[in-house]
Amino acid sequence: MNVVVFDLETTGLSPEKDGIVEIGAVRIVGNRIDETLKYETLVRPTTALGETMRIPWYAERVHGISDAMVRSAPTIDEVLPEFLEFVAGDAVVAHNIGFDGGFMRANARRLGLNWSPAAELCTVQLSRRAFPRERSHNLTMLAERLGLEFAPGGRHRSYGDVQVTAQAYLQLLQRLGQPA
Repeated sequence: MNVVVFDLETTGLSPEKDGIVEIGAVRIVGNRIDETLKYETLVRPTTALGETMRIPWYAERVHGISDAMVRSAPTIDEVLPEFLEFVAGDAVVAHNIGFDGGFMRANARRLGLNWSPAAELCTVQLSRRAFPRERSHNLTMLAERLGLEFAPGGRHRSYGDVQVTAQAYLQLLQRLGQPA
């Protein structure tokens, strides 16, 4: 199965009130991560009414994306149709799909678009099955368990997290004896 591994950075935790500031994705074709098939963009966050919103200091502290960095970036209404075309209805994978999928559903609904991947797969859930005795399944701990490393400055940036999530996804499927 071909899948798209994706990650979002946002202004906060609420899909209804917060905005997306970055989308990163890479396609897995067969059992191989194809870095030539990637999607990466900053997004100028907007409210449900389409007004530009500021990135709160506490969110910037996590991902390092500032208002200045997104000032000339496209808005979600420009980016989401393009990203949906990239996904092309294939299955998607995210680390905590409930979070990322929730933002996709809310923004698609707001823009009159349809977020309907073939399946939504979650590396947190796969990690819980592969490592049932472990308490923490955040991406940093999972990467450590699997011997994966983030690119310098890549942690909490969409594409950096996607690269590790894609590798983790393939390793978790192998550990669980499931085909990719």
